[in-house]
Amino acid sequence: MRMIKLLIIFSLLAFLSTPAFGEDMRAASRKAKAEYEATLAEGRRVEERILADRKTLNNEVNRLKKSEKELETSIKAINEEIKQLQKEEEELSNEWAKESMDFRELTGVIRRVARDLETLLRNSHFSARYSKRINQLSPLLKKGYFPGMDEIKDMVNLFFQEMALTGEVILRKGLFVDRKGREKEVDILTIGSFTASYRDGNEIGFLRYSDDRGVFFALSALPNWPVRRSLRRYMEGIDDAVSVDLSGGAALRQITHKPGLIEKCRQGGPIVWPILAIGFFALILIIERIIVLKRVHFNAERLMEKVNSLASQGKWEECQNIVNEQKGRPVSNILMAGLASRGEDRETLESIMQEGILKELPRLERFLPTLNIMGAIAPLLGLLGTVTGMINTFHVITLYGTGDPRMMSGGISEALVTTMLGLSMAIPIMLVHTFLSRRVEHITGDMEEKAVTLVNIIQKEKGNGAN
Repeated sequence: MRMIKLLIIFSLLAFLSTPAFGEDMRAASRKAKAEYEATLAEGRRVEERILADRKTLNNEVNRLKKSEKELETSIKAINEEIKQLQKEEEELSNEWAKESMDFRELTGVIRRVARDLETLLRNSHFSARYSKRINQLSPLLKKGYFPGMDEIKDMVNLFFQEMALTGEVILRKGLFVDRKGREKEVDILTIGSFTASYRDGNEIGFLRYSDDRGVFFALSALPNWPVRRSLRRYMEGIDDAVSVDLSGGAALRQITHKPGLIEKCRQGGPIVWPILAIGFFALILIIERIIVLKRVHFNAERLMEKVNSLASQGKWEECQNIVNEQKGRPVSNILMAGLASRGEDRETLESIMQEGILKELPRLERFLPTLNIMGAIAPLLGLLGTVTGMINTFHVITLYGTGDPRMMSGGISEALVTTMLGLSMAIPIMLVHTFLSRRVEHITGDMEEKAVTLVNIIQKEKGNGAN
């Protein structure tokens, strides 16, 4: 305000001192006064406005200070809330880390179960009917993918579906590849997850499921006639019993992989052929011995009764005729020698008949020592094949190690097959040799017994004749 008053006075003095104005001093004074009053009024208005603005500013400053305090209080509360939220965030982070680990573990378990289920479904022959069900597991097998409940339910449903199909027995039309490689649609019988068989006209056989192509293949070898008959009757509803492979196809595959005798002989190596030769010649000798011993055996008791009866009557020629009817048999030959020498004394007669027995023994015991030797040699040759086979096995191990067992199978097969064939030949040869030896002993006993009986009869008749 002071500055404004000074400004007005200086303006008035400048106006009054200006020589250019000639107005009346009174008029100038009035005008100056009016201007002064106007300036004062304007100054008051400005002052009032400034005061009003100052008050307003003070009020605003007070309000802002109050607002500042409120904001400071709010900031303090917010800081406390931030600290609380940070604490909660840390707790939630720890909890999330734990839950995340559980989620990853759960995801891993689900993925592992899904992988096992995929393997199960690929190996299951029911996938030939439901070929698209494996595609439902594709999302669950992705790494880092967390499945939803719907996908987990689908996986569980696939498990239950496979369980239900395992207990299903159904005869239906289906595609399969026959033994000539042609694809056909025929009647296919599936008995749970154990056995699958087909009926192609009159041909009935078992099926093998290929998980690579997702189709059934007929086994190259047909089952034996009783099994085929059982399958046919079961498919036609005549019978309720059927052959089932509880191993899931492993036993049926042995039908096509079962080696024959020739293949086993090839696996046994060169030692097999001497063993088979021994078995062949032993069979010929056994047949010859059985025929010969059967031919020379007869009922000697009845013959001795007739000889005793005729000798008691002194009819020696008739005795010789009766004995001659059985000519060629050991007992008959001994009796013929005794009747021809009935005039000799007892000692001489016994010596003659003993000599006759000794003459018959070589014919009876012919080839028996040979059979005994063959029975002893066969297992020794088998043992020799075992040794050579094991030598070959250790040679392969020395060269290639034990990484691939199939490389050692040749030597092991040779060892086992030769032992098996050697024992298979030796056991029946020894049994038959024992049987034939007992047969020879029985015939020899008959000859000795009948020789003693005839000597007694002759000596008795001589005594009666002397009396």
